[in-house]
Amino acid sequence: MKDPRIEELADSLINYSIALQPGEKILIEVIGPDIPLAQALIGSAYRAGGLPFLSTINHTLQRELLKEFSVEQAEAMTRWDLARMKEMQAYIGIRGGDNVNEWADVPNECLKTYTSCYQKPVHSEQRVAHTRWCILRYPNAAMAQLANTSIEGFEDFYFKVCNLDYSKMSKAMDPLKELMEKTDRVRIVGPGTDLQFSIKGMPAIKCDGHLNIPDGEIFSAPLKESVNGRISYNTPSLYQGFTYDNIVLDFENGKIVKAMANDTERIESLFNTDEGARYVGEFAIGVNPYISTPMKDTLFDEKIDGSFHFTPGSCYDECSNGNKSAIHWDLVCIQRPDYGGGEIYFDDRLVRKDGRFVLPELEDLNPENLKS
Repeated sequence: MKDPRIEELADSLINYSIALQPGEKILIEVIGPDIPLAQALIGSAYRAGGLPFLSTINHTLQRELLKEFSVEQAEAMTRWDLARMKEMQAYIGIRGGDNVNEWADVPNECLKTYTSCYQKPVHSEQRVAHTRWCILRYPNAAMAQLANTSIEGFEDFYFKVCNLDYSKMSKAMDPLKELMEKTDRVRIVGPGTDLQFSIKGMPAIKCDGHLNIPDGEIFSAPLKESVNGRISYNTPSLYQGFTYDNIVLDFENGKIVKAMANDTERIESLFNTDEGARYVGEFAIGVNPYISTPMKDTLFDEKIDGSFHFTPGSCYDECSNGNKSAIHWDLVCIQRPDYGGGEIYFDDRLVRKDGRFVLPELEDLNPENLKS
């Protein structure tokens, strides 16, 4: 018997997140084993009058391919997949691999080739800029382990988070969007953190259930050379198969001049991917009321209630500070009291303290007011 929560999520993705229109082409890309949501999405796309296309990728086989991956291979793959992506008006990517560390032993140079020569032109430049897209994970045993819960418990959490009333969240975000777009100077203070930068003239973008599921953030971007100070992240981050922890970054005039982590040599190498990797492309505030603890999955962790993320690498076109890179790494810091607390100031005005919004016009974004 089909889980009705899957059908509910599929219909929400097709009709709200993507807003698929009759005659439009949508690529449904599945990375992982058989995922029931893909079947439901195909049916929902047909009911909306769309034309669904399907791509399936095996994470383990992809690892084998990447072990000796060359520029020649990347360029060929890009030609084929870029041509297909250019045909699409919409895209939904479902991730459900059994082992989040599957690529941990792929050589760094091969990963850099894959990121720079394939992912950047196909996804960063074409899919992100020219389709209506949405990315999400699908619950499995690996995700339950990362969340330190049972599979059944994680599924209940997953559908609660993903089937949230995002239209309600969107309305509550409007005052924060307005405030951010009037702000010049931002200061963030917390344990091991004293960071300052400017978002003057930058738009603030609501992430309210359209691009990522689960969703729940509003983002801007710092002026490229305005970032100064230190930030100490207090959540682990899985990137290209390796888990980084205790990340500390020092900035001078926008640039990461020193990076430290549980593997400092490895993280410094990552920030040497290209010139833009040492600058920041995004500043965002997380507000999803049902996500409270990190699970080394960016799509969940960047929306944690009481968190913010500060992202080395490429900016988004709709909020461009001019920084371009093959990487975009959402690193998360939680400011609730159980994680050490902290404050966010806009033009010397306290906006959020210990993870809670303190301005009356922003109180609807506190978790008790967003839960359905």
